[in-house]
Amino acid sequence: MDLQLDGKGALVLGASKGLGRAIADSLAAEGAAVTTVARSGSADAGARHIIADLDDPAAPTQILAALEQAGATIDILVLNSGGPPTGTAAATGPDQFAAVFGRMFNAQLALAQALLPGMRERGFGRILAVASTSVVTPIPGLVLSNAIRAALASWCKTLAGEVAAEGVTVNLLLPGQIATDRLSSLHHARAAAAGMDADAVMAHAMAAVPAGRFGRPEEFGDFAAFLASPRASYITGCAIKVDGGLTASL
Repeated sequence: MDLQLDGKGALVLGASKGLGRAIADSLAAEGAAVTTVARSGSADAGARHIIADLDDPAAPTQILAALEQAGATIDILVLNSGGPPTGTAAATGPDQFAAVFGRMFNAQLALAQALLPGMRERGFGRILAVASTSVVTPIPGLVLSNAIRAALASWCKTLAGEVAAEGVTVNLLLPGQIATDRLSSLHHARAAAAGMDADAVMAHAMAAVPAGRFGRPEEFGDFAAFLASPRASYITGCAIKVDGGLTASL
């Protein structure tokens, strides 16, 4: 299937590794002109890379200025950021939420609102937010992720209804157990907290996935590329699980 992404401009946040990197790679493989954003790293051959830290309130302005200087048109925006620290609802206070809310919500909102007018004017746009299955079923020990991603999900759903008639779609991708550094770090943290062997924790987590394995980042990236394409023009306002059947809900 031709995803018809040749020449489409894409901006992928948090793209130095993990799911963001996988999405950037899949979009580029389909012919999109990809600009990546991360706190460090460099561009692949033929790509554009912006170094910016979404924890810095000035980051959205910095990113937009770099895009303008490069003359880049953005048709596809992938909202993504590193996961926050672990913690329980009872013990996580306002200061801890404030420490990560800027990068996980405010910066992404600012970029989406800045790039949205151009998408509407051109009659084509894709906003994809990389969230988590915690949007559907909160994950114990991840209260910061659970709560802030739920807020972003509600904003995306509201926006989807506002812009659908103008050729702009807004969807959420909900990864489950995808084999990334973030997943490994969570398993090791849980193992340490429980006094267990990390390999045993990972084996138990894998056994709980109906597919019998962890997902591959490239699988996730390929699905994101489809949602970003003109082929997916009638899919909007959706939160779609990519979890091998793990989440116990429709």
